[in-house]
This record gives sequence, C-alpha cells and structure tokens, in this order.
Amino acid sequence: MSNQPQDDELVPEQTEGFKVGEKKTIDEYQQLDQNDESLRKWKESLGIGAGASISDPKDPRKVIIMSLGLEVEGRPDIIIDLKSAGALEGLKKKPFTIKEGAQFRMKAQFKVQHQILSGLKYVQVVKRAGISNKMQEMIGSYSPNTTEKPLYEKKFEPETAPSGMIARGHYNAVSKFIDDDNQTHLRFEWSFDIKKDW
Repeated sequence: MSNQPQDDELVPEQTEGFKVGEKKTIDEYQQLDQNDESLRKWKESLGIGAGASISDPKDPRKVIIMSLGLEVEGRPDIIIDLKSAGALEGLKKKPFTIKEGAQFRMKAQFKVQHQILSGLKYVQVVKRAGISNKMQEMIGSYSPNTTEKPLYEKKFEPETAPSGMIARGHYNAVSKFIDDDNQTHLRFEWSFDIKKDW
C-alpha cells in the first residue's frame, strides 16, 4: 500500500438530497427582485452589491487560495503561503511540527473572482504507514471579492493531534479545494511531523 494519499481518496462527500442550483452571473443576481426582503438579505450575506469588483480580468481563476494556516492557542500561527511562486513545490519537502495531543484549528484565506462560488469544500487525506484518514470541511458559497471585502477567511472546526509513542512520526497529506461543480481549484501535497514537543 502506498504511503502517499491518492486522488481517488479526495472525492468530496455529497450532501444528501442537495442539488446544485442554476448558475447566474453577478449582474443577473443584481437584477433579482429588490422588493423581496429575504432575497435582498441573502444577496447581502453573499456580499453582492457592496463595493467595487477587484477581480483581475487577466486571471481566469475563480478562486485564489492565498494561505492555509494552523492556529494553536499560545503559539504563533503556522502559515502555509500558497500564493507565491514555487510555494507548493516546497511543501512536501519542508514538514512542519505539531506537538502530540495539541488542540489546533485550521484556517484558509482565499479570494473569489468573476462569478459566484458555490459550495467550496476542503478535502484532506493524511497517510502514515499505509493507513489513511480523510477529513472534509464545508467552506461555503461566496460572491467575488470587492473593495469592501478584499479577502475571505474561513476557520475550520478544532482538531486534536494524535498522541502517544505510536502516533509520533512523519505524515504525508494531500489537500484539495473543490466546489459543487466538482471543479478543483487547488490541489497540493504536504507533510508534517507529530513530535513529543514543539
């Protein structure tokens, strides 16, 4: 068995009974009935209509994942910068350390461009000694960023690192950001070490 997570393990789970809605452009959403209070509130919750667009017409990406971070109380955040050139290539070779049993929370910073992003999810598979562990976090639906809201940040549910002598060691991971249309916006491999102390 391979100790490296495979792509077929990164398939997100579908919500039972959920259907992807009809796609509309930002302009079409702007024209929707302004007299409908609940519709107006929903559009506001997505940030439609607030501020000027900052989408780059030369960049076709719908989502730009800026960083993935680990928050641990009482310690500086561990930030994986995903936007700079060559950032992804070095991730697997430069593992970071997590103390066994530590409570941490992952967070992602990202930018949405050009159109509404529907149902972004983060899927991660971690492998060690042929045993894999998959987790999925729903990030949500977002409108393109504007001057009013230039960046989004999503904090994931808190997690606890494994502990004990058997849990210590090197772990390989593959992560993917994917939306309701099954479009993968970013896939990258990385690694970390569980140690007795930081």
